[in-house]
Amino acid sequence: MANTLQSVGIVAAQDAAFDLPLELACGAVLPAYRLRYETYGELNRDRSNAILICHALSGHHHVAGRYRADEKYPGWWDSMIGPGKPIDTDRFFVVGVNNLGGCHGSTGPSSIRPDTDQPWGSSFPMMTVTDWVHSQARLADLLGIERWAAVVGGSLGGMQALQWSISYPARVANALVIASAPRLSAQNIAFNDVARQAILTDPDFHGGDFYAHGVLPRRGLRLARMLGHITYLSDDGMGAKFGRLLRSGAYQYGFDVEFEIESYLRYQGDKFSDRFDANTYLLMTKALDYFDPAHDCGGDLRAALEPVEAHFMVASFTSDWRFSPVRSREIVSALIAGGKKVAYAEIESSHGHDAFLMTDTPYVNLMRGYLDRVARELAA
Repeated sequence: MANTLQSVGIVAAQDAAFDLPLELACGAVLPAYRLRYETYGELNRDRSNAILICHALSGHHHVAGRYRADEKYPGWWDSMIGPGKPIDTDRFFVVGVNNLGGCHGSTGPSSIRPDTDQPWGSSFPMMTVTDWVHSQARLADLLGIERWAAVVGGSLGGMQALQWSISYPARVANALVIASAPRLSAQNIAFNDVARQAILTDPDFHGGDFYAHGVLPRRGLRLARMLGHITYLSDDGMGAKFGRLLRSGAYQYGFDVEFEIESYLRYQGDKFSDRFDANTYLLMTKALDYFDPAHDCGGDLRAALEPVEAHFMVASFTSDWRFSPVRSREIVSALIAGGKKVAYAEIESSHGHDAFLMTDTPYVNLMRGYLDRVARELAA
């Protein structure tokens, strides 16, 4: 077995262009689009060992490896993907894709609209999780993948894995839904709206067409990220890391940064506002709000999951109050009620919602054990 710390190494992004119009849930039609993606490992002869990684709100296609040997940080889930790691690229062909509406290479609001030669901006259509799944299915067709060995995702990515199992049941052998939910609670929708209002009311937003003005709504995006980041962490986790530590060791009696947690959040907000697109943030959070597969089944999640053929692994984290274990158990209960195959784990963690990105031993072992079974079944 390869060293468990081995990386996939130097990687390169690829682009897939689609000229076939994509009908969207909002009623709009995207006439053509591009998806940026990366692949790791080798597709086997019968093309049965492919795993799709679906990203969360601020994620993208760069899931593992580095673009240059001297690059400081690897892909966002490098700890989970690579030779000998739980998603083992010695055994699986792994695909990461940047969702439509994104700002990391796939067609989105900051992309040039062919009929105007200007950025899409405010005219880019609303996206839903179902739209993403349909676009990803076309990418799978292009890659010659008829059936995924697994579709894996955390948070918003978990919603995509769930939707894949509903929209294309015969094309998903396993669905791994991590730190996710069958729909957002009212509180979660409220958090998202406050974040969006920070962006929408930024004077530099210009109704979504800030590109033409040569400005960026940094203040709004910064505040949105700061708010979101608070909800991704747990109280215990923040307390253990920052407590009430003061930067200078004494009160300054002003409104500048005094506490270490303030410094951390402002740093995260500033960094995010430099690398993410405000319109994409709006689209991603709204897609979260809209996701509710039971909506067209009178609120009956069991009925919505009736088409499912996949074997599920659902995982939650004890300190995740944004997507609490109760929400994961809703998915599990509906699957069991429908006679579907499902394994469930509730993992002790102090990392809050961000735990799905961490390397807690029980979580890593859970992923490794489940995917070992998937690999053995492929080899049988």
